[in-house]
Amino acid sequence: MSDFRAASRYAKSLLELANEQGVLEEVHNDMLLFTKVCNQNKDFGLMLKNPVIKHDKKRAILESIFNGKVHSLTMAIFDIISRKNREAIMPAIAREFHNQYNIIKQIGVASVTTAIPLTDTLRKDMKEIVVKITGKKDIDLKEIVNEEIIGGYILKMGDQQIDDSIRTKLKTLAKGFSQNHYIKEI
Repeated sequence: MSDFRAASRYAKSLLELANEQGVLEEVHNDMLLFTKVCNQNKDFGLMLKNPVIKHDKKRAILESIFNGKVHSLTMAIFDIISRKNREAIMPAIAREFHNQYNIIKQIGVASVTTAIPLTDTLRKDMKEIVVKITGKKDIDLKEIVNEEIIGGYILKMGDQQIDDSIRTKLKTLAKGFSQNHYIKEI
């Protein structure tokens, strides 16, 4: 079974169980915390994928980091995954849990790339644009700062993209100037 399918199945099972027990928000926050730890500490992610480290040691590390900080259901899934020696897919499980959570809660996901950090007003405007396009009531907006776009924004929602950046407009203008419409090509 592919790692994505396995991660998706673990995430779906955990989501259903957390929802059934009424602790969905707590477990979702735990998965976000786990993803944050993986993103901030590359060694932690490498440790999970390392086949040389025994699964008992990995479980002990997970327990020392997360015990008391996460819900008991989250610790139970960490334990199950460790016993099955599937620690390498834990970051994928956390990501997939978040994706499935957004689907259940009908939260739209979008990313906006700007040359400078968004102000509260601009953030609100971007969320309103996404709400109009997607029809979702709540939006999870990821903000990316990239000075190379010079100004404007690039808004991505699923497979849709609105590119209203100065860099793209300049490229389009340069391409238009490179095509001389007044000289007949032979």
